[in-house]
Amino acid sequence: MASLKPFRAFRPVRDKVFLVAALPYDVISASEAREVVKRNPISFLRITRPEIDFSRDHDPYDHNVYLKGDGNFRKACEMGLFEQDKEDCLYIYMLEKDGKQQTGIVGCVGIEDYFNETIKKHELTRPDKEEDRKNHIRFTNMHAEPVLFSYPSAKNIERIISDIKKSKPEYDFVATDRVRHVVWVVSDPKRIDKLVAEFESFPHTYVADGHHRTAAAALAGREFRHKNPHHQGIEEYNYFMAVHFPHHELQIFDYNRLVKDLNGLNRDEFLDLLNQSFDIKSNGPAQYKPQKPHEISMYLEGNWFILRPKPGTWDKKDPIGALDVTILYDQILKPILGIDDLRTDQRIDFVGGIRGLDELEKRVANGEMKVAFALYPVTMEQLMKIADSGKILPPKTTWFEPKLRSGLFVHRLE
Repeated sequence: MASLKPFRAFRPVRDKVFLVAALPYDVISASEAREVVKRNPISFLRITRPEIDFSRDHDPYDHNVYLKGDGNFRKACEMGLFEQDKEDCLYIYMLEKDGKQQTGIVGCVGIEDYFNETIKKHELTRPDKEEDRKNHIRFTNMHAEPVLFSYPSAKNIERIISDIKKSKPEYDFVATDRVRHVVWVVSDPKRIDKLVAEFESFPHTYVADGHHRTAAAALAGREFRHKNPHHQGIEEYNYFMAVHFPHHELQIFDYNRLVKDLNGLNRDEFLDLLNQSFDIKSNGPAQYKPQKPHEISMYLEGNWFILRPKPGTWDKKDPIGALDVTILYDQILKPILGIDDLRTDQRIDFVGGIRGLDELEKRVANGEMKVAFALYPVTMEQLMKIADSGKILPPKTTWFEPKLRSGLFVHRLE
């Protein structure tokens, strides 16, 4: 039984929301964040990336960095940039890009949902990244960014949300990435109760994007629980913040691969080895984006090739083995290019498909990389099926767009 809990969010005042709202901490580098803050000193990046207030050579994981994030948020509140809702609310959050809309419900989730696997995951997490986000929670005493969750589409929820969207929104602005962000505040107890009851009917919800933040929130919450001799189970640290979207509205983009060299092979030797597992068609210099599963496009020495795996090179019955990212790894990256660990090997890099094939061409053409592979994206149905089976997707398989804007909602644990 999935949980959904209203909470009293800290939110930007309406006339400053455009300036406060920022890209998520993990899609912008520290250097890029510094440039943003130079132009806009009230950006929420001051809270999520507080290392930008220190010298470039300062340890970004120093505890004083996280404390600075807490101090920056308190200062923002003192400046009148944030106010806290007076009562527990849920929030409807719509993102619109290129005419496509996705609308989610912002609320809190019980950490027990994480530990009892009501929340289904599809990625492994790295301890160092978990620790970073746990420290952010420990020292700032907040969940600064909601994680991206999904739920099986439900008509009853669609009707409730559609009715709420007929009213005037609290926020409606277009961010610098040309994504429109619209928020409605849901304070009516009857509507809240209906939405909570609908979520209780779900046996599972799904982490779409934000596995490290999800794990960090749950593990930090358990720490707070163990340290509190008067724990009652209703404290805010027992919950963390998430935006839940119906699965059919979420769009997954491809997550493409670039490799620095051919592992000692020349072009012809490499193509000969590929021909053992793939039917290969040259597309010349014309770009080719995969149009369906089991099409992989490759850019090598100024030419694009279409690779289609031969029968018997992948297992139709295995939901992981049938993915193109797995076929690429099993048939090319590991046996031919000698890349064993996608998480640690420095010869491979990953590019979200939102950047397009031009980015792949550019990085090969300038000599930084030798070969690029473009993949057909995984679907939400595949992701949910894999999560339900308890299996884990290969690293860097999914890229979600558009990105949530940080700073619209803050969940304080005090």
